[in-house]
Amino acid sequence: MKLTVKEVVQAVKGKLLGALSPDTEIFHVEFDTRNVQSGTLFVPLKGNRDGHEFIKQAFERGAVVTFSDHLLETDTPYILVEDTLKAFQELASFYLNKLKPKVCAVTGSNGKTTTKDMIAAVLGTKFITYKTQGNYNNEIGLPYTIMSIDESVEMLVLEMGMDRKGDIELLTKIGNPDVAAITMIGESHIEHLGSREGIAAAKMEIVQGIKPNGILIVPANEPLLKPLIKEVKQTVETFGLTEGADLSATILEERKDQTSFTTNQFKDMVFTIPVLGQYNVSNALVALSVGNAFGVPVEKMVKGLATFDMTKNRTEWLETKDGIHILSDVYNANPTAMKLVLDSFSKLEKTGKKIVVLGDMLELGEESKEMHASVSEYIKKDEIDDVFLYGKQMESLYEVLKNSFDSSKLHFFEATKKEVLMKAVSDKIESGDTVFLKASNGMGLKEVVDYLLNNH
Repeated sequence: MKLTVKEVVQAVKGKLLGALSPDTEIFHVEFDTRNVQSGTLFVPLKGNRDGHEFIKQAFERGAVVTFSDHLLETDTPYILVEDTLKAFQELASFYLNKLKPKVCAVTGSNGKTTTKDMIAAVLGTKFITYKTQGNYNNEIGLPYTIMSIDESVEMLVLEMGMDRKGDIELLTKIGNPDVAAITMIGESHIEHLGSREGIAAAKMEIVQGIKPNGILIVPANEPLLKPLIKEVKQTVETFGLTEGADLSATILEERKDQTSFTTNQFKDMVFTIPVLGQYNVSNALVALSVGNAFGVPVEKMVKGLATFDMTKNRTEWLETKDGIHILSDVYNANPTAMKLVLDSFSKLEKTGKKIVVLGDMLELGEESKEMHASVSEYIKKDEIDDVFLYGKQMESLYEVLKNSFDSSKLHFFEATKKEVLMKAVSDKIESGDTVFLKASNGMGLKEVVDYLLNNH
């Protein structure tokens, strides 16, 4: 990136103090001093520590100027602003408007990171494309993503996450997308939003930033969105595995490491994605809709989907040296997503034992116990050999499964017993077995995955 100090001051409506030429060029914007280098604008943010405490360190590492929300008793050049985070966001909007890449935004209760990866792969076959890295999808990560691009980028794919009402509105107004997509409405953060209706309304905030001639892409089979999209002035396109969607799919083959399908729009083309699951076909349909909107030839879209790189910990297949197959999906979880992956996992061809390890799904509010218990219909004893449940909320699922599973096949562990869980799963599995692990990130099942990899 490249901006002058004068441009930054203009963008954030700040005041330059200290000895520094307004024509000084800035090549990086950082809020973490560990990443500061020569030519950096340092943004001191307030978290567990106040970033203003690290301004001296930032200049020692090469920063040329910093934001500050108060007067500094130093000769260090700084731009005085009312709020450093708000200034960071305003600068990102300014910079994005200066470069003017096409922008695609993705949100949803589940699948947004994988969908982002698929969209970037499809667009990348025709355009210079940049996407949100990792999970930089919040009020800090999204502007940081924008400030990480340069003038060569033609397509920017922004993932937008949320915890509460208003989060998506803020992000979409910063990103100002040409195309936006909602992958699905689940139960994530229902504790803060009250209901799935509240979640749907919060996700629909994405419309508030879409350009007037833009496109909104939504699932065809989500009844909660249907009344909301009637108010949308932009073009609305639907996707799904059901008839009636603008872009629908028919699955031809579903295997452990790939799924093939055809669509109603591209009738002569077979698409293959290197991941398991009907839910991932839905994600791929979003990517195809985006690619089509930007004129990517279908042959290129076939190639993009077939070779896309998925962010780690998202439905990731791993294999131990002993030949045990691990399906790791331990970054986030909600009931809808857990049921979808369990459904696909259950259908896999059986070699050895099939084992599931499920941890608590967090932030589900008052109905958490009922939601955990509802997963039982997707865990059948003729398809799954052993079930390991971990955490306070998973006890509700355990109580239901006791009616159908033999006690020797059903195992429950309290949240304080992670090491015991690790050992129990490790003792049960052997070469040829397949293990599926899923929980909210806060449950730390990644430690269980690592333990199995290191001990088998």
